[in-house]
Amino acid sequence: MTSVVEQVERRLLAGTGAAGPGRLPVLDPSQIIGMARDAGLTGRGGAGFPVWRKLTAVAPGSVVIANGAEGEPASGKDRALLAYQPDLVLDGLQLIGMAARAGTAHLYAPKAALAPLRAVLAARHDRLPVTLHAAPDAFVSGEETAVVSAIGGRAAVPSDKRIRTVDKGFLVQNVETLAHLALIARHGPGWFRTAGTADEPGTFLATVSGAVRRPGVVEAGYGVRLGELIAAAGGPAAELRAVLIGGYHGGWVPADPALPVSRRALEPYGAAPGAGVIVALPRNACGLSETARIVGYLADQVAGQCGPCVNGLPRMAGTLADLAARRPEPGLAAEAQRLARLVSGRGACRHPDGTARLVLSAMRAFEADVAAHLNGRCLAVEGPR
Repeated sequence: MTSVVEQVERRLLAGTGAAGPGRLPVLDPSQIIGMARDAGLTGRGGAGFPVWRKLTAVAPGSVVIANGAEGEPASGKDRALLAYQPDLVLDGLQLIGMAARAGTAHLYAPKAALAPLRAVLAARHDRLPVTLHAAPDAFVSGEETAVVSAIGGRAAVPSDKRIRTVDKGFLVQNVETLAHLALIARHGPGWFRTAGTADEPGTFLATVSGAVRRPGVVEAGYGVRLGELIAAAGGPAAELRAVLIGGYHGGWVPADPALPVSRRALEPYGAAPGAGVIVALPRNACGLSETARIVGYLADQVAGQCGPCVNGLPRMAGTLADLAARRPEPGLAAEAQRLARLVSGRGACRHPDGTARLVLSAMRAFEADVAAHLNGRCLAVEGPR
């Protein structure tokens, strides 16, 4: 019997219906906006914002940017897409260029991806020339305003989040979003909606790692069961304790094979599909220790522009580290939650918010572990990792 994942996995990475360069239909802005709206396409970089709304908001003559920075350590889907189907990404970039009546287009990706992309661009004859830019290997370098800053020759760090990038004359879209748009242009919104759910149509690329037998990138429709995604990565390599969904700014959910991977189903856990990161935590690993490791990393990956990042995240990381180390201080859990709420909504960018989301999720998901750690015990059976 063919699984749900196997039915759709060839849309993007194998480029179902991808006609290659030179076959992209010429469309006017209203047609491109209309097909994105009718398809229900949302951004695949993490925020899930409707693409047609961005296209409507951007001013004619804006700069268009394909964002493939992928600073999230647990994600590999953008690198895979640029390696296996760069023409789909570049076609999508041309489409948003048409929609914005852009005069300039850029592709922003890790340095290792740029040499192959130069060869691909040389073989194309695009209406809108594309300039390549190397993205630094940093967590915040893929944030939308950081991308705009880097394209402008400045440091790849986030800037004021109160002013939208579209209002500054920049349209930034994740490379997976652009690849979907290119396929929608070829096959239509109805075809796109044959996968996913009515509320969340289409497919998404998931990077599945952790305690699975074949870590990698798979494609599935929104609403796919968590067990299907893990099975597509070879199945669990051990009994699972929990699963991190949405990456380092995501949330912990139960290792329930029947749990749908959709915004609606994940909302009660403080999680969302985000950029499609799925990390399976084995039973013999401690969820508090893993969360403390991630938060420690995130506290080092700051732009240094505001108090929540400079002061709040290191303090939160230290509190989590103490809790993971089983320090018998009853107030540790309450302090971690207090700090998470304190930094939320106060940062110069959304990095503190995402980190706080992960911490609060861990406090809920590993509540029994918290109690055990405060009593000097750990519920995880320690073993090789």
